[in-house]
Amino acid sequence: MNASEVLRIVDSLHREKNIEKEVVFRAIESALVSAARKHFGDEADIEFIIDRENGQIAGRNGQEELDYEEVIGRIGAQTAKQVIIQKVREAERDSQIIEFNEIINDIVTGTVHRNEGRVTTVTLGGIEAILPRSEQIPGESHQPNERIRALVTEVKPQGSRVKIVLSRTRPKMVQRLFETEIPEIADGVISINAISREPGYRSKVAVSSIDSKVDCVGACVGVRGNRIKMVIDELAGERIDIVRYDEDPQVMIPNSLQPAEVSEVILCQMLGRAIVLVREDQLSLAIGKRGQNVRLASKLCGWDIEIMTQEELETQIDRAVQGFCSLDGVADELANRLVGEGYLSYDDLSVIEPDDLMEMGELTAEQVDHIVNQAEARAEEAERVAEEEKRKRRAAQKTAEVEAAAAAKAQADVAAAEASVEAAAAAKAQADVAATETSVESNVTESAESADSEESGVPSESVGQEDSP
Repeated sequence: MNASEVLRIVDSLHREKNIEKEVVFRAIESALVSAARKHFGDEADIEFIIDRENGQIAGRNGQEELDYEEVIGRIGAQTAKQVIIQKVREAERDSQIIEFNEIINDIVTGTVHRNEGRVTTVTLGGIEAILPRSEQIPGESHQPNERIRALVTEVKPQGSRVKIVLSRTRPKMVQRLFETEIPEIADGVISINAISREPGYRSKVAVSSIDSKVDCVGACVGVRGNRIKMVIDELAGERIDIVRYDEDPQVMIPNSLQPAEVSEVILCQMLGRAIVLVREDQLSLAIGKRGQNVRLASKLCGWDIEIMTQEELETQIDRAVQGFCSLDGVADELANRLVGEGYLSYDDLSVIEPDDLMEMGELTAEQVDHIVNQAEARAEEAERVAEEEKRKRRAAQKTAEVEAAAAAKAQADVAAAEASVEAAAAAKAQADVAATETSVESNVTESAESADSEESGVPSESVGQEDSP
């Protein structure tokens, strides 16, 4: 391996593998040292230096100069080759790690290579990445050679290779798609302030604009919804709600619960809870299917949102005041203050900060501990009673289902019996009709024969008999 060949190898690896030239030079030097130690022993003080300008290789063993071609030999050359390959692979891996670390939380486009169990392998140029089932949108499937967009979430070394994990379920995926499809966001005129998401079902995106002339919600939706449609299509039809962001929770919480109409918002700062009052006809809309709307709104705003009507709130307040007053050491005034701060159950009271309760009721630490212990005990009892009621409801529901099934079976049996009787009666009636028709046809035939005999002058009894001698 002469000097020009060394430079050619270094330049080739630098261009093809995107590896720094210095890394390749060091790999070759390390390979030569490893090969020489095969000959001189591991304890030998061996050093090889490659001139970066002309590719000349100089080596020494202590103070003795070495001719690397003579020293390495056939076995050493094989060792050097293996070391160079290993070092190049490690350098290539490190280069890929640096490259993909720079695009973590960015979207990449790849091609589905194969599906293996719960993992989909995606080809990104010459590198394979994985898209685990847990990071795929529920209900979607990917076929080989399909083009796919996903978010880079994790990059780490794995042996001599690099492991890249992709995702299509993270809220960041929605943000990056918005930045791609909506120029105002990419330009910084419109900002995405918060995102909450349940992949494959629904997302809520809070946006704001620094330019009063730009409608942030309208710009994200686009003319006839063309912009948001591109995002929805990429997310397999996931519903997306775009709401106007506001720093004031009194404004932001109603916005996040859209399309439901909110009557009033009561903020409980100590609990981080927001009690939202709605009309009866808006209750199910505000809560959403399986609580989805209120759950996403809570994540979007950072408040624990509880939806109820005015009547339900009054009932809970009365129940909470009575319950708190029944605790030893809780006066009426303290009970009302607790309710005013949003504590509406024993569960709420069991997690109150002791210092807050001491300040509210001017209590000692011992009194606070006593009150909290009572609240915890009653909360556990209430939970036990609730579980028992739930168990009874499940048992009653199961019994009702069994009875309904038995009733349905009995009804089916009756219907089958009635159908059988009707079929038998119909068959008998049909048989009777057939017999009657046969009898009528027989009588008609006999009458016809009798008429023929009378016309010929031969008695009907002698028809077909010979004359007697």
